[in-house]
Amino acid sequence: MKKFKQVLHYAISRSCHAPNVGKTVLYKILYFAEFDFYELYERKLTGERYFRLEHGPAPSHFDAILTELETEGKITQFMAKYHGYDQKRYVSNEEPDISLLSAEELQHIENTLAKYSNMTAAQVSALSHIDLPWMATEPNGEIDYELVFYRDPQTSVREYEQPVSP
Repeated sequence: MKKFKQVLHYAISRSCHAPNVGKTVLYKILYFAEFDFYELYERKLTGERYFRLEHGPAPSHFDAILTELETEGKITQFMAKYHGYDQKRYVSNEEPDISLLSAEELQHIENTLAKYSNMTAAQVSALSHIDLPWMATEPNGEIDYELVFYRDPQTSVREYEQPVSP
């Protein structure tokens, strides 16, 4: 949980000024950071459990860790309007502790933020809905990390060797 807390705070600190990044986009950034990392390196970034909810994958400890970060004064939660919709937003009040994250992990998170933090909630949710790990999981079920190895090329982040034709 400590590592997930660091990743969540880091993601908030790096994306809190983007007007499109609310709770939904943050959920998807965390999901893709975790599952893309697993596909690339065959190990978990934080080990957080993700569930298939109606609007896409969601981390199980998100609300509890947010409350902890807010109680510690590290973040502030607030409501804002974005294109006429209510949006739950977060701002970091201090630099996050990243002591449990390696340079490789930080670079991966930065790459994930660069790839997804400019998307709207609708765009990133639509992408998560075509990702095989989410699709292959029953509603409200826990998403199995191993399913990343069955992704199609549209969501896969790993270069797989193509079989040689005879």
